[in-house]
Amino acid sequence: MCRLLKHSVLIISALISCSVFSQTINVCETCTISTLKEAIAAAKDFDTIVIKKGTYKEHDILVDKPLTILGENYPVIDGELKGEIITIVSDNVTIDGLHIINVGTSYTSDYAAIRVRRSKNFVIKNLLLEKLFFGIYIEKSSYGKVFHNKIIGDAVQEYNSGNGIQLWYSNHIEIEQNIVEHVRDGIYLEFSDDCLIKNNVSQQNLRYGLHFMFSNNDIYQNNTFENNGAGVAVMFSKKIKMLHNTFKKNWGTASYGMLLKEINDAEIIGNTFEENTIGINIEGSNRITYKNNSFINNGWAIKVRGACYTNHFLENNFLYNSFDISYNSNINDNVFNKNYWSNYTGYDLDKNGIGDVPYRPVKLFSYIVNRTPETIILLRSLFIDIIDFSEKVSPVFTPDNLFDNHPLIKKIIW
Repeated sequence: MCRLLKHSVLIISALISCSVFSQTINVCETCTISTLKEAIAAAKDFDTIVIKKGTYKEHDILVDKPLTILGENYPVIDGELKGEIITIVSDNVTIDGLHIINVGTSYTSDYAAIRVRRSKNFVIKNLLLEKLFFGIYIEKSSYGKVFHNKIIGDAVQEYNSGNGIQLWYSNHIEIEQNIVEHVRDGIYLEFSDDCLIKNNVSQQNLRYGLHFMFSNNDIYQNNTFENNGAGVAVMFSKKIKMLHNTFKKNWGTASYGMLLKEINDAEIIGNTFEENTIGINIEGSNRITYKNNSFINNGWAIKVRGACYTNHFLENNFLYNSFDISYNSNINDNVFNKNYWSNYTGYDLDKNGIGDVPYRPVKLFSYIVNRTPETIILLRSLFIDIIDFSEKVSPVFTPDNLFDNHPLIKKIIW
C-alpha cells in the first residue's frame, strides 16, 4: 500500500512539474527564433511552440520530444518539394493549425506532409495540407487522433501519387471529421486494428475513398465516399463494423460503392448506396449481416461473385436499381428476409405489410450480362422480360432457393 501511494505521488509530482516548468516559444520572422527547427532544438519536454502567421521554408523537421506545436492564423510550412516536411518520433506530440505545402515526390520514399513513427498519444488536427505526395502517414504507432484536417492533393495518375491518410501497423487510431480529395486513396489502412473512422468526407480520389487490408475490429461510421475511382475496398479482414456511411456516384466500368473480398463476421448496417455502378461487390465473404441499408438507383445493388456463405440480408430497401441481386452461381446459402423491393409486384391480401408471394430478386438477364456485358443494351426490351419470366417459373441458371419469403409492401423508414 505504501509503495503504491509513493508511486502515485511521484506521478502527480511529475505532472505538476511539467505544467509548472513548461514554457511557450514563439516563432516568427522577427523573433529570436525564426524557424520551427530552431524552436524544437531549444524546447524542453512538454513545451508549447507557437508559430506566428507567415511562410517558413523548411523540410525534414524532426519532432523528437513531447511538444505542442500551434499555428497562429495558419502559418505556411513550405517544403519546397525537397522531401518530407514533419516527422514525429516522440510520444505525446500535438500539431495544430498549420498550412503545409509542397511535399517532395519520390519513387523510392513515401514522403509525407506529416509522418508519425513509433509514437503514442499524438494529436494531428486543424491542418490544411496541399501540394502533397502523402498527406498524413502513421506507421507502427498507437492511441492517436487525426481530427478536422483538410487534405487536398493534385493527383493525376496512380503511379506517382500517394494517399491522403495512411495507417500501417498502427492500432487504436481515431480518424474523424477530415476532408480528403484528389489523392490516390483517400484513407488507407494496412495491418491496423481497433481503429475508428468517423464523419469523414473522401471524394474525387483516383482509386478508393477508403482502402484497407488485413485490419480487424475496426469501425467505419457516418463517412461519405463520393465520386471516387471506387468507393471503398475492404479486403482480408474480420469483425468490421460499417455503419451509416454514404456511398454515392462511384461510377465507371470497374467501379462500385464497396468491394468486399475475404471478409468475415462483419456488420454492414444503416448505409446508403446511391448511383454507383455496383452498390456492393462481394467475393469470398461470410457471416456478414446486411441490415437497414438503402440501395438506390445503382446499376447492380449487390453483385455476389461466389464463395459467400451464411450471410443475412435483413430489412434493406432496394429502390429502382437496374438489377437488385446478381449471382454467378446457382447455389445459395444466404438468407434474404423482410426487405423492400421496388420491383416486387406481389400482393398483400391479409394487410400485414408482408407480401403473400415470395420475391425472387435474381433475374436471368443479370446472369447473361455478367457473361456477355454487351447484352446490356437489351435491358428494357420485351424479349428480356420474357426470358426473366421463364427463369422465374423454372429456374435453371439462377439459384432456385434464393427468395425473400417475406418481402415488405412498403419502403422501410428509419
